[in-house]
Amino acid sequence: MANERLRAVLLEQGITVAALAEAINVDEKTVERWISKGRTPYRRHRYAVATHLGVDETYLWPEALSNEQVTAASQSELITVYPERTAVPRDGWGRLFSRAEREIGILVYAGLFISEDGGVQKILADKARAGARVRILLGDPESPEVAQRGADEGVDDAMAAKIRNALVMYRPLRALEGVEFRFHNTILYNSIYRADDELLVNTHVYGVTAARAPVLHLRKVAGGDIVNTYLESFERVWDGATPIPEA
Repeated sequence: MANERLRAVLLEQGITVAALAEAINVDEKTVERWISKGRTPYRRHRYAVATHLGVDETYLWPEALSNEQVTAASQSELITVYPERTAVPRDGWGRLFSRAEREIGILVYAGLFISEDGGVQKILADKARAGARVRILLGDPESPEVAQRGADEGVDDAMAAKIRNALVMYRPLRALEGVEFRFHNTILYNSIYRADDELLVNTHVYGVTAARAPVLHLRKVAGGDIVNTYLESFERVWDGATPIPEA
């Protein structure tokens, strides 16, 4: 069977078979066989193609890796686990975002501590000016989901108030081109802080504020699935979210 995923990615990115073959140093006919006949390349070539196209190897060739290989790669994506958010080094958030070159994403209900950090806001602004896409998702303070999260944490209406406070703190950032804000009304099971393919994931625990819940530090590894799961979750929330009117 033809590899329609590889064909589609090339079309979407405007990359020809000849250009891909030249970029990864293989014969053009070899790439044509990967597409038209569905041939599976050697691992080094799969990795080279995935890296060049900016997509995951397992998306282009889902059957290429065994379950054991995917599991091993996924385990390697976990850098460390912090017992609670307050255990993340004070400059850890800034260092995360400062490593981003293409994409920064923040998915929270309020994430007030980020909006209050002037150093982090400067990094986000600098990255946006340098061409990175910066997307920030906040809970809709009028939504029942935010009200329920406030009740679950035992802070009630304070959750919606935190979101409104965060919006005020973000006012300078909201005026910048390249920075996008949206309201979501999703039931979040975790907050996600993304810098390209590196994440800090703050889990949500019933009856516990986010500051007291564990944080996973993850970095994407070729063939791994954990980071992809969180990135796909972020995109689903973003697609269903509503742009926040300009201040």
